[in-house]
Amino acid sequence: MRTILFLAIALTFIGCGSDRISPSRAVAKPPVAEIPQGPVRSLIESAVQQTKTTTGYTQDYFSIAYPNGDVPPETGACSDVVVRAFRAAGVDLQKEVHEDMAANFSVYPQKWGLGKTDSNIDHRRVPNLQKYFDRQGKSVPVTSNGGDYRPGDVVSWDLNGKGMTHIGVVSNLWNADEKRYLVIHNIGAGVHAEDRLFDWKITGHYRYFN
Repeated sequence: MRTILFLAIALTFIGCGSDRISPSRAVAKPPVAEIPQGPVRSLIESAVQQTKTTTGYTQDYFSIAYPNGDVPPETGACSDVVVRAFRAAGVDLQKEVHEDMAANFSVYPQKWGLGKTDSNIDHRRVPNLQKYFDRQGKSVPVTSNGGDYRPGDVVSWDLNGKGMTHIGVVSNLWNADEKRYLVIHNIGAGVHAEDRLFDWKITGHYRYFN
């Protein structure tokens, strides 16, 4: 009961679901697809680096700087993986989401009982990231074909069929049979690269950089 209550409270802040008891499905030394120099490579390199530095998980609210604010690097939620990776690629989602929400607040999800933007947390909420990417015309089709998900893409999921949201980055690390790439995400025990693309219902597929 305590665990359920904790998750319910935490989800009101971020909207990142966690799955602490699921076994890792990462490949120890997966083959790597070469990515040319550019924002996608920077994004992926940052996401991979997070698997070494971000060993914890929290959906707690933090007061952070603006722009370029971040929670402590050793921790964070699923959304922080995406935010940090995009920063390395030259896009500050904290700033971009805040500015778009400030100008178009009513079109963003109204899930948290707020009447104005909050640059400390708006960009850390999965539904807000989904709306932002969609508004920027970055949505691409959701399919069941692993080959349609390219390195640097962002994927969002519904973990339980009831709106428990999650988000991650598609890496350039192949799974064991080289049919799809591993996703880099934080689902409760730090950032990991795992073969979990189709483990849950995909609710969004975004390609920011072409």
